[in-house]
Amino acid sequence: MSALNHPTYVLTLSCPDRLGLVHAVSGFLLEHGGNIEEAAQYNDPDTGLFFMRVQFSCAKHSHEALRTQLGTFATPFAMQWSLHATAQPMRTVLLVSKEGHCLNDLLFRWKSGLLPLDIRAIVSNHREFYQLAASYNVPFHHIPVTAATKAQAEAKQLEIIQAEGAELVVLARYMQILSDDLCRKLAGRAINIHHSFLPSFKGAKPYYQAHDRGVKLIGATAHYVTADLDEGPIIEQDVARADHSKTVEDLTAMGRDTESQVLARAVKWHSEHRVLLNGHKTVIFK
Repeated sequence: MSALNHPTYVLTLSCPDRLGLVHAVSGFLLEHGGNIEEAAQYNDPDTGLFFMRVQFSCAKHSHEALRTQLGTFATPFAMQWSLHATAQPMRTVLLVSKEGHCLNDLLFRWKSGLLPLDIRAIVSNHREFYQLAASYNVPFHHIPVTAATKAQAEAKQLEIIQAEGAELVVLARYMQILSDDLCRKLAGRAINIHHSFLPSFKGAKPYYQAHDRGVKLIGATAHYVTADLDEGPIIEQDVARADHSKTVEDLTAMGRDTESQVLARAVKWHSEHRVLLNGHKTVIFK
């Protein structure tokens, strides 16, 4: 809610760039009783696209009425847009395997009020974290995955995601490769944390690869999940310095901290509707 206790919304949009877009959007909001609280825009000279995020309060229209009016307004501009009420936390499902540092970090930040999420379920192919889930009162679903049962397991996962109305799926060190079909169904709403500074050291055991190459920096990358493994649009990255004295175990421990922080920032920005897709890249209004 805004300072006046009016409902607050976030509008995000993209469209072909042209003169007067900021004026048009702000004029539309003014006409419909909107009070702009935060606004940012970006013109991509490479693609000729315009991106904008506006947070505004509005008591004149309901959410649905605003959506109807926006649909009419956006059509002449060929806008892709979305409208979200800030009072509604983002319904989220977390996937995890045997390493729980990212899961634990996200749960703690959520319960501390640092992430605008509604974590509806935790899904894992192992049983390790059912007690952690219970301590946060989050339903835990154990769905084993083998090569022979992968299709059935993914069908169960998707059933849970859909039943919970999840707007976001976070792969918090979920170490199974999702099928192309599931990647397509979750396009734009599934975030993965890769324990490497992509595009370097893709695939399995990147810290071993990095140690073997004697790197001076290790990193982590949060990106959207796509059918192309570790190739999805990048949301956030960070690094930690290393030197010749660091063992694989040292690098792994350092990397876990970096992974947790990078994933948390990516999830926060996504849940606040600050990330807009721009082809295979992202525009982030921090």
